[in-house]
Amino acid sequence: MTPVHSHRDLPAPTRTLLLSGQNIEQKRAELLSYFHQTWEQYESLFTCLADPQAWFTKAIPLRHPLIFYFGHTATFYINKLMAGRYIDARLDDRIEAMMAIGVDEMSWDDLNDNHYTWPTIDEVRDYRRRVKALISDLIKTLPLSLPIQWDSPAWVILMGIEHERIHLETSSVLIRQLPVDWVTPQPAWPVCPLARHQRQDVPANSLISMPGGTVTLGKTDDTYGWDNEYGSQQVALQPFKASKMLVSNAEFFEFVRAGGYQEARWWDDEGWGWCQFAQTEMPTFWVGTPAMPDQLKLRLMCEEVAMPWDWPAEVNQLEAAAFCRWKADQSGMPIQLPCEAEWYQLREQVAGDQPHWEQAPGNINLAYWASSSPVDQFAQGEFFDIVGNVWQWTTTPTNGFEGFKVHPLYDDFSTPTFDGKHSLIKGGSWISTGNEALKSARYAFRRHFFQHAGFRYVVSSHQESMTLNPYETDAMVSQYLDFQYGPRYFGVDNYAESLVKLALKYTTSQTEALDIGCATGRASFELARHFERVTGMDYSARFIDVALQLTSGEDFRYVVPQEGDLVEYRQVRLKDFGLDGDLAQRIQFVQGDACNLKPQPARYDLVLASNLIDRLRQPARFLQDVTPMLRPGGILLLSSPYTWLEEYTPKENWLGGVRENGEALTTLQALQRRLAADFELLDDPIDKPFVIRETARKFQHTLAQVTVWRKR
Repeated sequence: MTPVHSHRDLPAPTRTLLLSGQNIEQKRAELLSYFHQTWEQYESLFTCLADPQAWFTKAIPLRHPLIFYFGHTATFYINKLMAGRYIDARLDDRIEAMMAIGVDEMSWDDLNDNHYTWPTIDEVRDYRRRVKALISDLIKTLPLSLPIQWDSPAWVILMGIEHERIHLETSSVLIRQLPVDWVTPQPAWPVCPLARHQRQDVPANSLISMPGGTVTLGKTDDTYGWDNEYGSQQVALQPFKASKMLVSNAEFFEFVRAGGYQEARWWDDEGWGWCQFAQTEMPTFWVGTPAMPDQLKLRLMCEEVAMPWDWPAEVNQLEAAAFCRWKADQSGMPIQLPCEAEWYQLREQVAGDQPHWEQAPGNINLAYWASSSPVDQFAQGEFFDIVGNVWQWTTTPTNGFEGFKVHPLYDDFSTPTFDGKHSLIKGGSWISTGNEALKSARYAFRRHFFQHAGFRYVVSSHQESMTLNPYETDAMVSQYLDFQYGPRYFGVDNYAESLVKLALKYTTSQTEALDIGCATGRASFELARHFERVTGMDYSARFIDVALQLTSGEDFRYVVPQEGDLVEYRQVRLKDFGLDGDLAQRIQFVQGDACNLKPQPARYDLVLASNLIDRLRQPARFLQDVTPMLRPGGILLLSSPYTWLEEYTPKENWLGGVRENGEALTTLQALQRRLAADFELLDDPIDKPFVIRETARKFQHTLAQVTVWRKR
């Protein structure tokens, strides 16, 4: 194809702001320029709306009308600055409430029929004018140090800028989904004039070999990033092959012509469910009928054009995956969508990154057109369009890298998508600017979602995990995770750690240990540092499931309440505690009833029963059954606050805390009586504190009595 040059009528491409620098006032000027450029570019997009209905009618049922998004990006600045206490007054309570939260398309058949009394276009324009003036003044006066970091007010401004650039792209998709009569092409948003309108003229795709190897993922550049980009992850790849070009409309038409939308075998359950719901027989932006391919058109942002067969097919992830299954069947090769790491290896073919490009290497960053372009237009190494033209679907469900932390001012940016149901898109499209145009960008959508997105395929055996991994919201599980793995409160040591350290003072043999009532397993993991074999046992299957997931090396996410409906997102990884997979392999987690233990020969050097006896229906039965499980000389460590409650233990089974023959009987006295025949009490009982967090300002501060017994 002929070389092309940047189109002069397009809004000027912008370069993402570098966070570091030597001159603070120069950086302040750059930030102000970046803000103004983004603001004006976004408003320019809305000049494509030619009818009031385009502003106030939903393009799709699961999104707000465009009037919302016109105001939303401005309210975002005010709401985040208020949350961070960088400003102390709102501009318009009504608009900032109504336009604060967008609709997340969480299900393709979950229609949202909410109705709102929207402000007028002029009201929103006036509101935007006032926000622009406020932010401009703030940028000129805010305290600034370099590099710009998470806790800087400048970071919040950058957050607003990059957030508006996301909506620049997503709003362009919504415009594309409106009736074509409601929109009009604008000179500032020109369509690529290059296209082949005959299928036979489109060059055939081919495969290029890639070496595989270890790929390191994670953001390392000096630019603004969303929280899910930080941290790191290493992925081992086998050698694979990748398609030289994105799949074109002509190549995808072969799947359509073969009846791909009518055959369930090419789709997974989710995909076939969507296909049946959508009642479609071709990509959503194709206009016409596949029975008459020569008359097909393609819906662009503001117009319909004769089908450009050499432009990339724009489909959702379900359609792309179905095509790959069909292609695999046709070719006899394991064809699938690439994973994120495979795209990263392809990305090595493209030199540099967006802030440093003299000229964009492809149809990205609004450097060329306001539409797709031919799939063989922009060579990048041996490939075409590794970056730019359209986003590329992957098989990778979005997740946090090791070291992931939630930004406190935007705690719901990434975490709701960590559920195995949102797939990453890579590479950017023609309208991807700012952070979106960076190598490190990580955006994910539901697999039925439509974006300016297509795909390339790979021949690969790599399998990504698609397991559901949402944040744990069960209050008891989350509370125990925080108790066992969370931060220390009020200077009190981690309870599980401190009990294990105490037990180790008394154990002369460290072959096998039982952690009974292990909950989510922290003490079991600590014991595995010292014992050859550890059994972690709990009555709750949920607790055991959590412990088992931790042994796999995966992170486990949970939420803790802050106040009212507000929560904080946290995660646990064994690596954070210096525990590796080898140690985890020493532990067997099992579900079991402490009041109905399976008879076993003496095998344990240590039995740790932490905060257990006052939560058992038959604590005396437990003591009776656990005694023969200990080897002679073995240690029984009991800890408990002795909080006897009838909801757990019938009163007649309480070990202590009662009057016997009119005299007070403490639990310690009862334990001495019951264990005297088989155990020797070592040292005086010790009071150990522990703290359980309930909310951000409510904690349980408890003293447990710890007794250590040696079996005779």
